[in-house]
Amino acid sequence: MYELKIISSFDAAHSLKGYQGDCANLHGHTWTIEVYVVGDKLNELGLLVDFKDVKKYTNEIVQRLDHQYLNNLPDFQAKELNPTAENLSKYIYDELVKKLGHLDVEVSKVAVWESPKACATYLAR
Repeated sequence: MYELKIISSFDAAHSLKGYQGDCANLHGHTWTIEVYVVGDKLNELGLLVDFKDVKKYTNEIVQRLDHQYLNNLPDFQAKELNPTAENLSKYIYDELVKKLGHLDVEVSKVAVWESPKACATYLAR
């Protein structure tokens, strides 16, 4: 089994409804995301998948999140979800699974860092 990782980042604001503390207030982060893909077979060039393809699809998602108030994103509003690092990691995972479905790899996990010391990860089952 081979695993690749790409890293991207974006700036966005959020607030946590129902939270008792400072995070209930509007605030922002420079979010860092790590995307992991896995697969069993390398292609004829010795690649699992071209990094540029994983970066391209990840950046399409990042562009939708960059410089946004995450609470206002339709996916979070419709499900009444707080845009926590946990919920963001699942959201990005789900979006990447849709986008990478035609490639011969699986998204194994997505980690979302809201600071250099705090991270949440969604793991595939």
